[in-house]
Amino acid sequence: GWKDAINTTIINFNNEKMQITWAAKKLFPGKNVSFSYTFDEGKHKVWKPCPTYLLDEDYNSGCLFKTEGPTLAISIRHNNGSEELFSKRLKSDFYIKPNRPENVTFFWKDDTVTVSCNKPERAVKCLRLELQYKSKFDKEWQSRTSKCCSVGEQGFDPRKCYSFRVRLKRLVPYCNVVNYSSDWEAETFWMNGTLLDSCDDDIKSQSNPIVVLSCLLAVLLMMLIPLILLCKWQRFQKSVMPAIPDPKYIFSDLFSDHNGNFQEWIDKTDHAAMQTKLEYEEPECIIEAESQQEYEKNSDKQGPQEKITFSGAAENNDPKAAQISCLMPTSNTIASFAGFQILMNDDMYVML
Repeated sequence: GWKDAINTTIINFNNEKMQITWAAKKLFPGKNVSFSYTFDEGKHKVWKPCPTYLLDEDYNSGCLFKTEGPTLAISIRHNNGSEELFSKRLKSDFYIKPNRPENVTFFWKDDTVTVSCNKPERAVKCLRLELQYKSKFDKEWQSRTSKCCSVGEQGFDPRKCYSFRVRLKRLVPYCNVVNYSSDWEAETFWMNGTLLDSCDDDIKSQSNPIVVLSCLLAVLLMMLIPLILLCKWQRFQKSVMPAIPDPKYIFSDLFSDHNGNFQEWIDKTDHAAMQTKLEYEEPECIIEAESQQEYEKNSDKQGPQEKITFSGAAENNDPKAAQISCLMPTSNTIASFAGFQILMNDDMYVML
């Protein structure tokens, strides 16, 4: 019974080629074996040697040959053919692995995607078309299976990029004893009905505006912060160290008319001031005093002067007090009243 217990892997590639493999080093350590097969039925079988061996470290570990019928018998013997180590009879149709789907087309409308492919020539009823998809936000593939050879799915977001892949599967256990599927068709990338090279393009296209806005905000902040610091520094400087006025704005005529020549500017300024004084007519001033004698005595001592009037202020209760009603001297004059001396020089008034 150990002969039937040997584990072998049997694959019928689309009912075109058969591949049978075994674990050579584990099952037959240190031995090399030979393989033969037949698709004939009945007593008169014609055994054929393996046309193409699969090797594992120079040991025969499998055989690849053409599929010629639904019933297959195999035999594994010692390399010299003297002893049979393993034999088995099977239905080759139950080990079919389909080919990849051909001429796959995508149809995207609104939120629905329909995928279809060409119908195989054989056993279409045993085949199912499987569609798998995922967006960049999905960690695992989402799967949808339908009869060959069209499958549709709803709920796709036109703003997202999706990866799609399809394959054909054989029904188990009605058509196959082993769950064989074809290899995946080449993965494609779609977004709102548009074929893309990859979903990385979508990520880049969406991230570019974000990067640009972030850079602009960073630049604006870098420009705004120094301006704020500069304004605060200027305010601080003004509060601690007030600005010194520039003389060229105060004495604008000194720099504009005399090119900074101070002597020329002061001479002209004095001349203009003298002209102003000569043209100015001083109003008459009268001094009224309570003590006429003291006034006349002071007047004789001081010499000729303008008429200046002092009127006493009764509210001060000071007999020597006086109220100045008008004091507009034009020449050097000294007036003495109520114990005070008033020096009048041009437009300067000094009480001594």
